[in-house]
Formats: sequence, structure tokens, C-alpha cells
Amino acid sequence: MDLVSIICPIYNEEKYIKGCIDSILQQDYPKDKMEVLFVDGMSSDKTREIVGQYIVRYSFLKLLDNPLKIVPCALNKGIENSKGNIIIRIDAHCFYPINYISKLVFFLNKLGADNVGAVLNTLPANDSIICCSIAKAISHPFGVGDSSFRIGVDKIMQVDTVPFGCYKKDVFDRIGVFDEELIRNQDDEFNARLVNSGGKIYLIPELIIDYIARDSVLKLKKMYYQYGLFKPLVNKKLGKPATIRQFFPLLFVIGLFCGFILSFYSSFFMIIYLLVLLFYLGIGLFVGVNLALKERRLGYVFLMPYLFFIIHCSYGIGYMKGLYKVLLKKDFIVNVNR
Repeated sequence: MDLVSIICPIYNEEKYIKGCIDSILQQDYPKDKMEVLFVDGMSSDKTREIVGQYIVRYSFLKLLDNPLKIVPCALNKGIENSKGNIIIRIDAHCFYPINYISKLVFFLNKLGADNVGAVLNTLPANDSIICCSIAKAISHPFGVGDSSFRIGVDKIMQVDTVPFGCYKKDVFDRIGVFDEELIRNQDDEFNARLVNSGGKIYLIPELIIDYIARDSVLKLKKMYYQYGLFKPLVNKKLGKPATIRQFFPLLFVIGLFCGFILSFYSSFFMIIYLLVLLFYLGIGLFVGVNLALKERRLGYVFLMPYLFFIIHCSYGIGYMKGLYKVLLKKDFIVNVNR
């Protein structure tokens, strides 16, 4: 049976880390064939203390320091210190089904894949209407496009990326490790590099991870801005765009700006501009009304159009800033702590 190394980058995760660890301890995969490496970016809350309490009781759990704080450095340190021939990258914001590890290993071998992953079931951080709306927005096709692992699929399919991922360790010997310049989108770049080298990635719909969404609009805005910001750098490194859907928020923001300016010069452009905005708003309202009727919470009607707008504008503005940085060779230094 394969020895599996599970790598979990962490930083100030005291609200979620216990649930994450408990879900790993409940796995049906033999514990003597597992090691779990928590790579901490020097947390300032109780994260390290909580992890330490578990380490005392379970010898296959380990804590490593990540003084550079960023995720790709944590992943690479975990890979460097891993002993398994299979690497699974997990996230502390998630809870995993009892057969998560065993099924990933099974399908990795059965499909002859280089990486396999699960579908995300996005859950709100709490029961407030804001948190519930955020969770709905980032798992809806209008919010995130055709991202298969977010909106779900009904059969095993080959994809361009999966959340987190289960890799054969020799993949990292063949194509290298995670790019430490990419504070965000390091998984997307690595998986695109893997596919470009002939590797195969599969999404396994029967495996579902419970993912806890951000708990505020500010955090949502920051997250999508940074996703957009680093996409041009990913494209530069790959030599081409990884997906087409990444351009739609950019085009949306450009359209908003150009349409607004042109509206001052032509009534025709003003009418077109207003019709497009009304159509966009109408889609958001339609989604919000359906959710409000289904769950009997009126707040969805107002929040869903607003959150879709925040997601698309944040990503699009981030993308524009990223293009500027790439073209002028500026540094991509940002604070990505949750």
C-alpha cells in the first residue's frame, strides 16, 4: 500500500484547524501509511497550540515552520520533508469525507493519472445572510464560470485543474515544484505545467470536500483581486493563458469603464451601456430571487447581484494591475494573509 504524505499550509487558522484535523484522523486509510505535515507561516493566534495538542497524541502528525509565510513555500517545504510516494495537498478551511485519502489514491492509480481531486461543496462561515450569499456566489456558474470543481460534475472527467490535488511524487521530480513567486494561483500554474508536459488530471465527482468560504465581503474582494492580480504572471510563465474564462472579468471591467466614457459622447452608446448593465443586474436578481424563494431569505435578492459585481470587478481590476506589473516588470509583493 502507498505511503501518503499530506501537506497542509496553515496561518492563523484557529477557527478551522480542529475540524480539519479531526476529519483527517477519521480517514479509513491506514494511519501507519500516512504522514500529515502542517506547515505553519508562524501563526500569531492559537493555531500552533492546537496543532501541538494533536501532535502529542498522534505521531504521524508533524509541524514545520514556514517563516516566508506564503503558500508555495509551505508546499515546497512539505514536499522536501515528505516520505510518501504520493503527495496530497489539503487546506485548513476544509473538512474531508472519511474515504477521501483512500479514494484519491485508488483513482490516482486506477486512472493512471498524475493528479486527481475532488469537488468543492462551498459552505458559509456562519448562518448570516452575508456569509450564506458569499458561499452561493462563489459556487454559482454566473460567479465563477465553468470551473468544474466549484459548480460540480456528474462523471469523472479530465480537467485543467482541481482543488488542492493528489499527486504522484515523481511528478515533482519531472516538472519541478510550486513556483514561489506565485503567492496566489500556484496550483493553477503547476497543474497547467503538468498538463503541458503530458500529464493527466481528473476530477472525481463522488468525492466532495466541505469548503468554508470567506466570512466577509472585504475578504472576498481581497481574494478575487489577488486571483486576478497573479493570473497575468501565470500566463507569462506558461507562455499562454491556462483558460479562456479568466478574461471575462477583465473584459467586463474594461466594458464598464469604456461604456461609461462613451455614454457622454453618444446616446446610442448610452442606451447600449444601460441595456447591458440592466441585463447583468437582471441575471443577478434572477439568481437572488430564486434563492430567496427557495430558502425564504429576502436578503439574497439584494446581495447576489452585489456579490457577483464584487467578484467580477475585483478579479478584473486585479487582472489589469497584474498586466501592468508584468509589462513594466514590477514586483508582485502583496499581503495575502487571511
